[in-house]
Amino acid sequence: MKIISWNVNSVRARIVNIIDYIKLSKPDVLMLQEIKTENKNFPLDDFKKQGYDSYIFGQKSYNGVAFLSKVKLKNINTNFIKDKLKQSRIIEGDIKIKNKLIKLINIYVPNGNPIDTEKYDYKKKWLDTFIKEINKILKKNKNIIIAGDFNVIPEEIDCHDHLKYQNDALFKVEIRKKFRELLNLGFVDTYRHINKHKQEYTFWDYTSGSWQKNNGLRIDHFLVSNNILDNVKNIFINKKPRSKIKPSDHTPIELDIN
Repeated sequence: MKIISWNVNSVRARIVNIIDYIKLSKPDVLMLQEIKTENKNFPLDDFKKQGYDSYIFGQKSYNGVAFLSKVKLKNINTNFIKDKLKQSRIIEGDIKIKNKLIKLINIYVPNGNPIDTEKYDYKKKWLDTFIKEINKILKKNKNIIIAGDFNVIPEEIDCHDHLKYQNDALFKVEIRKKFRELLNLGFVDTYRHINKHKQEYTFWDYTSGSWQKNNGLRIDHFLVSNNILDNVKNIFINKKPRSKIKPSDHTPIELDIN
């Protein structure tokens, strides 16, 4: 089974690229972030023609997450976090893989910049709440995959120039500690587990020739619970969509799990 995560930076603006990518990669489940549209304007029919059902938690112009799936997802939940700002940032659903009920959690973590504003405080509180809720879920189901745009650079190797990001909300020590706290609940950063020393990125800014210079960041992740780590066959950062016309500034991560 192929499960893919991709921050598309507007599902309607990237619809041609997404459809082209789906035809080539043929995911069983595609987890989208930053869809930037309300449910009513989501291109359901475009994806239905490709054989995918859509499960959406949209928001006008900002944020938003969704599942596209060839297989039936159950227990879809968009109330994972009681967000006072009412931002659409997380959707969950259950999928069966070889008699294992696996919970898929698709997230778009707040960016948090600038760090001297309420945006940074919101990010910290959001992560704290998320970690608490995950801890509760683990008591009921230890088969969990968390994927999406975490807006966290875990280590120096995950950034083209870590010194530049010392005071950035993506690399602040206290944010990285929260990421580590999440892992310590019983999860593995799957890409880093398989690729111990490889330096690859999932995001390149649109400015300053970042893509051309490969000045990127690895901020999109697949966290797999220890219970199902042995089921992971491979993980791959597919850079090709980032090179297309009118691309997202993120590129897909592809997880193969049996």
